[in-house]
Parts: sequence; structure tokens; C-alpha cells
Amino acid sequence: MKFTTFACDGQPCLGVATENDTVLSLTHTWGAGPLIDGAAPRDIGQLIELGDNALKVVRTIIEDQAGSEVYRHAAHTLQFLPPLGVPRKNVFCVGRNYREHIIEGNLAAGRDPHDFPKALELFTKPPTAIVGHRAPVKLHAHVTKLLDYEIELGIVIGKRGIDIPREAALDYVFGYTIVNDITARDLQKRHGQWFKGKALDTSCPVGPYVLHGSAVRDPQAFELDLDVNGELRQRASTASMLFGVAEIIEQLSAGLTLEPGDLIATGTPSGVGFAMQPPRALAAGDTVRARIGGIGELSNTIVE
Repeated sequence: MKFTTFACDGQPCLGVATENDTVLSLTHTWGAGPLIDGAAPRDIGQLIELGDNALKVVRTIIEDQAGSEVYRHAAHTLQFLPPLGVPRKNVFCVGRNYREHIIEGNLAAGRDPHDFPKALELFTKPPTAIVGHRAPVKLHAHVTKLLDYEIELGIVIGKRGIDIPREAALDYVFGYTIVNDITARDLQKRHGQWFKGKALDTSCPVGPYVLHGSAVRDPQAFELDLDVNGELRQRASTASMLFGVAEIIEQLSAGLTLEPGDLIATGTPSGVGFAMQPPRALAAGDTVRARIGGIGELSNTIVE
């Protein structure tokens, strides 16, 4: 199952992807399933909070609505919203987690190309950075001259946990999504610590779908690619991660509580603009499309 959040009648609505590139509104059909106390969920974050019983409701709705077109929408007509709703906390982000990206970054910075991290390098992006599929991304030309892209697999946490062992880590995953970690490289360098360069408004496109974990046999087998105006810039497999999904959860949760709806961006592969010779920055009018096999495509256009 792939879930999404979209705008309907001026409010968020929870949807599930159905055949022929359509989306069924679960918010409008919630009463057709087994009863769960409370209002129908309006985003994926609210769905996660309802627990495992909510998935039984979803399956019943999909079966009952199989022949109905009343609350089914063509995906291309929808205004997609950030899938997890209004964020309660920052996005957890892993830096320097693909071998070839580490090498290209080290070379661009004049470091030993094989200086690999020994543990997770972590930073965060604030809730004000998050936008959805097809939402504009601001250039922020008054503060940065080197805006860059980074396709990343996003982990959506499904249940609360701390000190999670690696062998149990995937049990805490609700699903997977696409994140574009838009980065102001000059700010990242100027401030030393990465937060400022990673935290500009609209610098964290997410979505449009969250693929439920039950559909994923191996999170280290996702294929990722990103293009700018149709020019392929990044292509890799999550098999190339230095720290895999389970190890990320293990290290991050050590002494730190992860909660339902938390989002973890897992790092980007090689091909980023700043490592090119000469460096290539995003410009107003550029369209960036990030794709992960089985999840979908996240597209955003840069605006002044």
C-alpha cells in the first residue's frame, strides 16, 4: 500500500494509491470500514497514530470501494501536501552515507577521498523546511548563491522506541518515502555546522507517497535517480549506503526516543551539483525530479 496526503475542500485528506494512477480518499470512505473511535484521519501522521488496526480498516475500504469512482481521483489532478501532516519535530538527517558521495565531497573539500565516517553524521531540518510534491522551492538568492539537490530515501517511524537493536529495527518502520535535501552549500561551508545550510524554508520536499513497510522486502534494494530539467544527475542503489536502514535506526535511537511519524532522511548518493567541475547551482525555473523505484516521483520547481 502507498499512502498520500492531498488537499480537498480546503483541508488535508488521507489517500491510498489505487490502480491506473488514481488515489482513493480514505478520509471520505473511513466509515465504510470497521469502526475505530475518533474522526477519520486526514494525513498519514494521523493514520500512524491509530495503530495497526487502522490498516485493517484501509484494506476493508479498498475492497469495498473497488468498483466505485465517487472518491477516486486521478493523481495528476491532485494538490499533494506534505504526507505526514504538520510536523511536530525536526527531520532527522544522515550526512555522508553513500561511498561515492563521500569521495566526491572529500575531493571537492580537499580532504583524503577515503576519509569515511566511523559513525552516523547527523543533523536536522526544521518543520518550516518541509513542502510537498509539486510545491515551489525558493531560491533564496539573497542568502545563497549555491543551492543544491540531494535525493534521499526517507524512513517513516511507525512506533515508539529507544535503544532499538539492529535486528528489530525494521519492526519500527511504518514505511518509506522520498526526500530531497535541498542544501545551500555556501551557507553549509560558511557556518561550519550544517544546520543553517540545510534549514532554509522550502528546503525539504517530501512525498508524494509513503510506501508501507509490508511491501518492502529489503530496504537496501531501492533504486534512486534524480534529474534536473531532464538531465540525469544522480543514480544509485540503497545497497551503496555506508550505514543501512537498520543500522541507522539502531544508532539514532541509542538513548534517544523515536516516535510515530518521525522522519529520517538517510543520505544522498554521488552526483550533487557542488562537486561538479565547475560547481553547478540550481536556478530559478529549474525542475528537480527525484524518483525511487516502488515509491514514485517527487517533483519541485525552483522559484525566485
